[in-house]
Amino acid sequence: MSSEQTPPEPQQSGGAPQASGSAPESTGTSSPAPAGSPTPAGSPTGGAAGRFGGGRGGRGGPGGRGGGRGRGRGRDDRSREPGERLIENVVRINRSAAVVKGGRRFSFSALVVVGDGKGRVGVGYGKANGVPNAVEKGVKDARKNMFHIPIVEGTIPHPVEARFGAAKVVLEPASPGTGIIAGAAVRAVCEAAGLKNILTKCHRSGNPVNVVKAVESGLRSLRTRETVEALRGVRLPKSAGTWRMKQEGKGRGKKVAVRPVIVKAEEA
Repeated sequence: MSSEQTPPEPQQSGGAPQASGSAPESTGTSSPAPAGSPTPAGSPTGGAAGRFGGGRGGRGGPGGRGGGRGRGRGRDDRSREPGERLIENVVRINRSAAVVKGGRRFSFSALVVVGDGKGRVGVGYGKANGVPNAVEKGVKDARKNMFHIPIVEGTIPHPVEARFGAAKVVLEPASPGTGIIAGAAVRAVCEAAGLKNILTKCHRSGNPVNVVKAVESGLRSLRTRETVEALRGVRLPKSAGTWRMKQEGKGRGKKVAVRPVIVKAEEA
């Protein structure tokens, strides 16, 4: 009797994979195992198992990875930190490589200018293994180094010359309607500071880092008439420290600097 019962058992075991394969799909189904056998192959990818957490799930759904905390997380956070909206200009991004045993290791540096467009501006420099992190560090550094510059009718109050390293920058006030006459590096600083009309010229080195640092040094040295009078204890005439356009010939203009005449407060 035992020998007669053994042959049916392999048949039941051979049919068992069909029943087991259809069991996760439909627990209460009875006979249609052959019809349900093709469906389990496609069911785990988009069926009820993936929707209710039994399968792999989506990237943001249940059973998945959840919301990504990607590389741009810091960019969103720094937009919420300040109470005012700032202008961020990326002047230059450099890439450097260090040769190691496994190959080359790259790092990035970013030169960033930040300003509010109302006379406050700052320059920052950041380094990191990725470009977004380098820009983020540069923005934070620029916010720490922000300073105020005097703006008179959309331009600077007087001409100034500044140097940093091998770079030399000349900044001159301009009449309304002139615009920003400058290169890319100097323009980024002027736009962030809120200057509308200015004449600039760069000499010697054209390195953006040295040029931006020279512009920063020149803007920090700007003084208004009120500041000079308070520091020196004198009273300046109305024509002191101003620039005018002298017409010569056929519409050609020449800049003439009016020398300040110092009048002591006792004589006045």
